[in-house]
Amino acid sequence: MIAFSRPAVFGAEVEYLSQVRDSRATWGGGEFYAKASAELRDLHHVQDVLLTQSCTAALELAALGLNVGPGDEVIIPSYTFVSTANAFALRGAKIVFADSDPETLNMDAAKLEKLITEQTRAIVVVHYGGVACEMDEIMAIAQRYGVPVVEDAAQAIGATYKGRPLGSIGDLGCLSFHGTKNVSSGEGGALMVNSQDEDLLDRLHTAHEKGTDRAKFLRGEVDKYTWRQLGSSFIPSEFTSAILLAQLQNFKIIQSRRKSSWEEYASALTGIQEKGFGWLKQGTLGSNFHMFALISPDAASREHLRKKLREKGVIATSHYEPLHSSPFAAGQNWPKADVPVAQDLSERILRLPMWSEEGLETALVTSAIISVLKSAQNQK
Repeated sequence: MIAFSRPAVFGAEVEYLSQVRDSRATWGGGEFYAKASAELRDLHHVQDVLLTQSCTAALELAALGLNVGPGDEVIIPSYTFVSTANAFALRGAKIVFADSDPETLNMDAAKLEKLITEQTRAIVVVHYGGVACEMDEIMAIAQRYGVPVVEDAAQAIGATYKGRPLGSIGDLGCLSFHGTKNVSSGEGGALMVNSQDEDLLDRLHTAHEKGTDRAKFLRGEVDKYTWRQLGSSFIPSEFTSAILLAQLQNFKIIQSRRKSSWEEYASALTGIQEKGFGWLKQGTLGSNFHMFALISPDAASREHLRKKLREKGVIATSHYEPLHSSPFAAGQNWPKADVPVAQDLSERILRLPMWSEEGLETALVTSAIISVLKSAQNQK
């Protein structure tokens, strides 16, 4: 069976985990937290990095830092993971769903401005599959209306936009280190801070420390710490930070493997375009090759290929169901969504296996795809 995703493992993980065990200081915020944070700061050229237990937590921390609350509106793409919406809905915000670009499934920047109102508190872009949104256009619109931008870069570590690392362009950026991501610590995430707003920085650090000014206490700026605002338990354990550091130190190897696999898929599958299949625009300059996503001619073709591949031992998967059509969203008093592209492509997308570990046999995957499509053609 060819699994959908397999994270890389390097020798340093075991060594670093042993060091944490022997230190007896397994809680968060220690030596490995500091080293992993520094690696991410250097990679993304941002002012600050706050490690979290997940990208979901990073998004929730962003919502707290931006003071999102009842009556606010937050614009997000309908085609995204539920955490993108949950983080702001938990604060009482109304979610305004944006449509997708047909080539990338990113937020369609051309349709963004019409969604902004006087109640818009934030714009959250999602760099789907490690491919950049049109950030120049989005940032220009956001700055025109004075609205902060949060980059949900869960899938985009190492990806860039015109040479700038994704997650470092908006006011805040969120990363994921889930097991399916390029860099994985099992679970884990990070909030990257690109804003110069000192009040925002203070709110983020306070919320990160469960709503207390403990960070100032540790720096010797106050004699004791106490509850200052809403916050939560965001900081990951030293075990998680240790694994993350090992992964970041081997990041170039991971990226090289994924790039090779992506290019092998693209080369071998050129012929299926004649059968009405294509793939998302993910081999572009700046991509981190997070995924290889086929787009089938219709929903039935996608499902037929997915099921037949599974019979052949290849796990390929669909992806998100657009959030605007979910049972939860349907029960909310949120602005009506107009997202035909997201709805259409969600029914036709099929993601192929993509590993950070070495050993992905792309030739077996592509031969299985070609065989299934050839058989389907012969039966017509």
